[in-house]
Amino acid sequence: MIEWFLWVQLAVAVAGGTLAIILGLVGWRPNDLTMGFAGVIELLLIVQLAVTISAPLTGNQPTGSLIEFYLYLITALLIPLGAAFWAFADRSRWSTVVLGAAMLAIAVMLYRMSQIWFLQGDGS
Repeated sequence: MIEWFLWVQLAVAVAGGTLAIILGLVGWRPNDLTMGFAGVIELLLIVQLAVTISAPLTGNQPTGSLIEFYLYLITALLIPLGAAFWAFADRSRWSTVVLGAAMLAIAVMLYRMSQIWFLQGDGS
C-alpha cells in the first residue's frame, strides 16, 4: 500500500460520498456525476489491488494480517458494483443516497486497510 495513494482514494471517496448524499437528499436521481464518482472509486480500488499485490515483492510488507487486508479490499471492490446496480435498477433519489453511503463506507474500509498495512505491530 502506498500512503499518498491512500489519501487520494480517501479524498475521492469522501468527496463523492458526501456529494451523492447531499444530491440524493435534495431529490436528484443517479446521474453521470454520482455514477462517475463510483466508477472512479472502483478504478482506484483496482489500482490498489495491483499495488498491494506487487508491494510485498518490493519490500513493502504489511504490519498486520495480509488475509484480513485482502478481505477488506475484495469487499471494497464489490461495494461500488452493488451500489451502481442498485442505482441502475431503482433510479430514485434514494439510490443516489445509497451510492453516497457506499462511497463513505469505502472510505472507512480504506482507513481500516491503512491501519492493517501500516500500524499493526507483531504484538510484542
